[in-house]
Amino acid sequence: MKTVELRKKNEKQLKQQVLELRKEQFNLRFQLAGGQLQSTARIKELRRDIAKIKTLVNETKANG
Repeated sequence: MKTVELRKKNEKQLKQQVLELRKEQFNLRFQLAGGQLQSTARIKELRRDIAKIKTLVNETKANG
């Protein structure tokens, strides 16, 4: 997910996206524990995407 794309969204959309990514992360962790996960790199991508979004939300709050 590119930061440029995320900057175009408002705070409500960003928070909704974080919820969706967290749900996907939750499901992937279950697959990992069950030995069904094919791509473990996706977990790392999700973690970084969530961090990017949270950073942007905090940045917009700080800038007013």
